[in-house]
Amino acid sequence: MIPLSDALTRRHRRRPATRRPSRLGSLCLQLSIALATLLPLNAAQAEELEPFEASYNWIWHGMTVAFSTVKLERRDDTWVYRSKSDPRGIGRMLSERPTQESIIRVTATGTQPLSYKADDGTSDTKRDADVKFDWEHGRVTGVYEATKVDMPVQPGIQDDLSVQIALMVELLHGRTPDRFLIIDKNTAREYHYSREGEETVETPIGRFQTIIYRSQKQGSPRTTRFWCAPSRGFIPIRVEQKRGDDDVQWTMQIQDLKRG
Repeated sequence: MIPLSDALTRRHRRRPATRRPSRLGSLCLQLSIALATLLPLNAAQAEELEPFEASYNWIWHGMTVAFSTVKLERRDDTWVYRSKSDPRGIGRMLSERPTQESIIRVTATGTQPLSYKADDGTSDTKRDADVKFDWEHGRVTGVYEATKVDMPVQPGIQDDLSVQIALMVELLHGRTPDRFLIIDKNTAREYHYSREGEETVETPIGRFQTIIYRSQKQGSPRTTRFWCAPSRGFIPIRVEQKRGDDDVQWTMQIQDLKRG
């Protein structure tokens, strides 16, 4: 996943003009970019959110540059969603070993992040985050990439990880969101979503019938497409980001999945 995110992968900074491997921090958090609008292939496949652990290879220009794991766990009346990425191949030239954690509350009306932490794995804190969402008092506070955060809670706002779970929850209950807001320093990014068809995808863990959907940040030339498997709770099986119609920036492919 996700998140999960466009993971869910600046975690969403513009990529350099030169062709070189993207920063692992950007790669792992892309999974957290909001997913898409789609419906279950049939109503019988609808189910409740359940714990899972999934791992992915991140591929840049045909080369595996990172291996990422996302894990969702139940903790009393909240959920804990974590991601971790480690370099592979030429990705080892980079110093980042990014990790993230989002604590989430799922309600009858949707998903609410309670806290979000991110660490790029280096001694530099400029790309780290530690944010709390106080829904009772309507404030978001903390630090996001060296910027102090103190702003009102906007309805439906998510963080880079929780947005993947938020989308899954909506889809599992037959709702079709058309956008999500994701916290970005002391403001929020807006992503729009659309369904783009269905496809059967071969993976190392089997064949999955998926729904393809698209996410795009408002005003951005980049689009992220997700191949989600309704039979696996809408967990992404494949993710691909493009700039324009043909320039594939990176691809994420599932390697393992455990649920329950």
